Amino acid sequence: MKITDIQFGMLRVPLKTPFKTALRTVSQVEDIVVMMHTDTGHVGYGEAPATAVITGDTHGSIVDAIRHYISPRLIGQEVADLNRLTGLIQGSMEKNSSAKAAVEIALYDLWGQLYNAPLYQLLGGGDPVITTDITISVDYIDKMVADSINAVERGFESLKIKVGKDIGVDIERVKAIYAAVEGRALLRLDANQGWTAKQAVYALQTLEDAGIKLELVEQPVKARDLAGMRYVTERVHTPVMADESVFGPMEVIELIRLRAADIINIKLMKTGGISNAVKIADIAAMHGVECMIGCMLETSISVAAAVHVAVAKADVITKVDLDGPSLSQFNPVDGGVLFNESEISVTDAPGLGIREIRGLEPVSE
Repeated sequence: MKITDIQFGMLRVPLKTPFKTALRTVSQVEDIVVMMHTDTGHVGYGEAPATAVITGDTHGSIVDAIRHYISPRLIGQEVADLNRLTGLIQGSMEKNSSAKAAVEIALYDLWGQLYNAPLYQLLGGGDPVITTDITISVDYIDKMVADSINAVERGFESLKIKVGKDIGVDIERVKAIYAAVEGRALLRLDANQGWTAKQAVYALQTLEDAGIKLELVEQPVKARDLAGMRYVTERVHTPVMADESVFGPMEVIELIRLRAADIINIKLMKTGGISNAVKIADIAAMHGVECMIGCMLETSISVAAAVHVAVAKADVITKVDLDGPSLSQFNPVDGGVLFNESEISVTDAPGLGIREIRGLEPVSE
């Protein structure tokens, strides 16, 4: 099975409600879809969102990186040479992690199709059913409480609460949501780099002193402030998770060496795809550090790839934040992973199992 062409499409899916964090507000998913064609007629699918405030990638840069730097290295190559091809992708250029991720996802999809097996089985197997949390966007307190109650009533047992806009209001947000769902759902806070180290310690200690038990707090300080991450980690009981601070394996090693966080959030759009995600999980497992697997605003194409990784690495990926499809008004994908609110199930279809993607728009040259 040889790669013969890589094509692009734009996929737009409205969200059920605007996605608001300390960094941005988004009303719809707008992702670049990659279609990797082969001489056998098989097609592998990948996907990447433009998340400039986190990865630096834009729609234009994703397409340009793949078209001019990554694709020429892959055309004519055998899909079976997976490790060599992922090396070609990762070595094609610096950064551009989302572009690399989209291509890697499509390649791994084909790899599974080549051997007629679901991807998670080729990655090591596992229980093909996992459970995700759902994100509660930062908003007025009453709106966040209502959204939290609605999520619990839909069956979600873990809520990721977006904070980081105003420290005083953030504390009141969490108190109100905790009071509304206590005993029915676990709370995960995500500050998206919105606090200083001292603010984070103040907020978390205030919440802890009020008897509020949090499952974790995600990226409380700026991504590059590893000293600040360690400052928070050393002073609160709530587990601290690194997200934007960690893109690849080398950053994970440094974070663990500094003991700057308790948990690592793996996202394919940060790692540049599946190959580095697996490496991060293995490094974390060796050091006894738990991982979460998360997503940006992605549809069930690239989220499906993350699901397969989560299933295969469930020994170390103990938490799942793959709610992109649950936040969307509809699923544009036929086949693939099955999303039913908090429950995500993998079928036995080869690769990612995607049959068709509806609503793809052409991408101009």
